[in-house]
Amino acid sequence: MPAFRIGFGSDFSLVNQLVGVGTTAADYKLEVTNVLKGDFNITGVSTLTSYGGFTPQKQSGDDITITTSVATISEDIIVGLGKTFTVSVGSTAEVGTLENVSIGTHFSVPNGGIAARTEEPVEGMVRFNNDLNTLEFYNGVEWRQFTVTGASGRGVFTGGDLTPPTTKIMDYINISSTGNALSFGDLITAAQSRSAGSSEIRGLSLGGYNGSAGISDIDYITIASAGNGIDFGDLTAARWSTATASSSTRSVTSGGSNSLTTIDYVQISTLGNALNFGTLAQNFTEGAGCQSPTRGFFLKHANTPTTIRSVYITIASKGNGTSWDDLTISSDQAHFGCSNATRALVAGGDKNDGLHLKYIDYFTMATLAKAVYFGDLTVGRGYAGSTSSQIRGVFAGGALAPASATTNIIDYVTIASAGNAQDFGDLTASRRQIQAGLSDSHGGLGGF
Repeated sequence: MPAFRIGFGSDFSLVNQLVGVGTTAADYKLEVTNVLKGDFNITGVSTLTSYGGFTPQKQSGDDITITTSVATISEDIIVGLGKTFTVSVGSTAEVGTLENVSIGTHFSVPNGGIAARTEEPVEGMVRFNNDLNTLEFYNGVEWRQFTVTGASGRGVFTGGDLTPPTTKIMDYINISSTGNALSFGDLITAAQSRSAGSSEIRGLSLGGYNGSAGISDIDYITIASAGNGIDFGDLTAARWSTATASSSTRSVTSGGSNSLTTIDYVQISTLGNALNFGTLAQNFTEGAGCQSPTRGFFLKHANTPTTIRSVYITIASKGNGTSWDDLTISSDQAHFGCSNATRALVAGGDKNDGLHLKYIDYFTMATLAKAVYFGDLTVGRGYAGSTSSQIRGVFAGGALAPASATTNIIDYVTIASAGNAQDFGDLTASRRQIQAGLSDSHGGLGGF
């Protein structure tokens, strides 16, 4: 028998203006105790200071605030336009399966950097990653980023060496579907041993060797539209056999032949000459480049202990490279690499003894964990072009053993699943030293 029974449609008043259900000594305007179920429609500003022991089917109202632990909320939560639903600090809201959540104009998910991710994520969790500057979700295995708007999954390979001569050729592919490459256009200057960087919109082909000397040229293209290269500006010095890493805004290029130790950068959306980013402890040449949305990697595994092997940088912050040497590939040079937002791949290489490798390494960029074996290329080679989407890594052309013959082979892997590469198609022409591969959906751009 309830302490108070109020009939529908009747007026009522209490001396103390307090109503208790399940109690004769209410301390609040409406106090509900014991194990009960109810369907509540709250039309005014509400503060739920004690909300336990029952599961309401619906909460509807203006500003709703929870200040202490609560039981499961199920079915519908409807918050008025311009109003808020707040779970105070120290409070918990155990939300079950909701048929509908209606929010007026804005909804904020939990946010924080990579280090702030919960230690025990549950499949379906969504948060905003401040480090990657994107929404991400947990798929039951790992955290993944949502799709980059406008990215089509197009990859472009620029320049190279036809043995002889050097070439202006640019080819493109659709990374998500296998098939032969198509002609994209021509670079301004024929050159091999270039490197490349890109945003979702614009691709850059940087430096290179024109057959007799290094060049400082930077060409740019609009990735979605086939066409010839356009002058962007110049590197701080002529260089070739560099490695480049890029985010959605900045492209960073390391070292290179000519014994250079400088690191250059450009803002991809703004035409102009490169500026100094920092320095390397030693010259870095004939290595691979790859990136996450925060870090850039220049990767090489040389057998000489005094030679720089691998370094990483923070793309958004100028500074010197930090040494990192946990690759397992035993070649001296001519690696090629690619990445999605979390995992990097480094493939192939040249041991300077006529042996070209099939080996593919992979590692997690955020943790700097030691690289481990991923699988094998379809054909061992060095000096190939490489690029990626968030799903696939693609490797094109390169030099074959024993006489450094060129090839038109394109093969691919699924980045999230270790395994051997599969045939993708062919380039428009066989060529090597085309490390300048780029795409509109690589690891530096985030996305999924």
